[in-house]
Amino acid sequence: MMRGAAQALRHARYFSQIRGDRLILSNGSPMISNLRGAATCALYRPFIHKIINRYLIQTVRSLSISVASDSTGASADLGRSGPFVEYERRIASGELVDGDAFQVDTIMLLQRLYQQLVENEDSCQLDRYSTSHKAGRSRWLWSRFVPQSRYSPVKGLYLYGGVGTGKTMLMDLFYNQLPSNWRRWRRHFHDFMLDVHKRLQMHKGVADPLEIVAGEISDESILLCLDEFMVTDVADALILNRLFKHLFSKGIVLLATSNRSPDSLYEGGLQRDLFLPFIDSLKEKCVVHEIGSSTDYRRLTSAEQGFYFIGVSTVVFKQRFLNLIGKETPHPQVVEVAMGRELQVPLSANGCAYFPFVDLCDKPLGAADYLGLFAKFHTLALDGVPRFGIHNRSAAYRFVTLVDVMYENRARFLCNAEASPSALLEKIVTVAEARRISPRSSSRSQKGDDLELCVDNELGFAKDRTISRLIEMSSREYLEQHERNIASQMPPSASLDKEKQEAEENANVPSPGVMI
Repeated sequence: MMRGAAQALRHARYFSQIRGDRLILSNGSPMISNLRGAATCALYRPFIHKIINRYLIQTVRSLSISVASDSTGASADLGRSGPFVEYERRIASGELVDGDAFQVDTIMLLQRLYQQLVENEDSCQLDRYSTSHKAGRSRWLWSRFVPQSRYSPVKGLYLYGGVGTGKTMLMDLFYNQLPSNWRRWRRHFHDFMLDVHKRLQMHKGVADPLEIVAGEISDESILLCLDEFMVTDVADALILNRLFKHLFSKGIVLLATSNRSPDSLYEGGLQRDLFLPFIDSLKEKCVVHEIGSSTDYRRLTSAEQGFYFIGVSTVVFKQRFLNLIGKETPHPQVVEVAMGRELQVPLSANGCAYFPFVDLCDKPLGAADYLGLFAKFHTLALDGVPRFGIHNRSAAYRFVTLVDVMYENRARFLCNAEASPSALLEKIVTVAEARRISPRSSSRSQKGDDLELCVDNELGFAKDRTISRLIEMSSREYLEQHERNIASQMPPSASLDKEKQEAEENANVPSPGVMI
């Protein structure tokens, strides 16, 4: 037992020596750092990265085996569990392609976080059943009169990087390995902020409603996993600083993914100086790690079989929608979304909703409305998606949010657009990209400027994510997974009838137009 504990301690020490691009071995040799240095040569980079992958995986496997070898110790279970073990299993089974070195770096950090949480389960108060609900409420009430700080002994993790690098997949892989009795919560950032605003409404008129909201959240979940962390709204920016000050003081451990580094969050936003303390707090309470892979794994899917149509008529597009809903007759419907609001659905049937683009993205709607919509429907048909530029920037923001919510809910997207995903958003650029496209000098006039160019940092950074997700949502793999999800919710007889009906309809329907 003692020997197993000692092995587990050495295991944790190995992981604790991972720093960015460096893995310091027991003999002090910075092997990975040296290999990465060699990888700067473009000619050898793919070969070197394969060596790094193999070395990292073999190293962690040997460490896991050494811990698990003492089957009498509690640490044996620790060595055989966690995100790295599941990651390796999925690669071996072919569910995942062999990850690049950057993904392996990240999964090792997630494994270390997992182990630290297991080792500090009691001090972090992760087990929701360790104390009664009544005792928990008493402690919460007592803290209203005697404020108490209980910072977590475990640092969280903030993962950021380019689109399609596997951030969401790795977070979900980590989350699904956690014990079910832990106080944990996995949410998309849009959904999380919507919940915060709902709670604030409930505690309106209280001296510090954010402290109460933080108390409620920390009472429900100590480990908070937030996907796609991004700040575009001044109200959210002002809330986050004070909210997380309370959350961290109540022992919250944060695992977040984002396309932006902490220092780039809410860049150029109104009153950003009031947001900066949150960035400092985030960097203090979380290990910040960049997933530096240049591979967009979403683009490796079979995107040629999609429901993304370019320039087909509304008549043809509606016919494709009718094919999806089968024998049911579509009808207008009113659905309740958030905070008592209602959304008019022009046509709906069989879990599918049809909207003209202007009805869903040219009106003052937001994430809360879209979340409510996909709580009722699994498929959206959106007709008439235009190219985006300076003239319809607000609609572009809503479209980006809509795609994010659809992707998070694994919804199916039937789309009729003016152009391909890349062309739709090509006029959206960041400030840095605009300077490269149109450098200014004192002798140059503005006549050559592209008047449709929309220079917007937040949209510019979100653009690549949106394009990548649209491509994946049109892939055969994504659509097959969607069909499996729907079939799992149907009675067996209904599923067979649907397959027969679709086969008959597809045999008689001509090609509807250009698809990607």
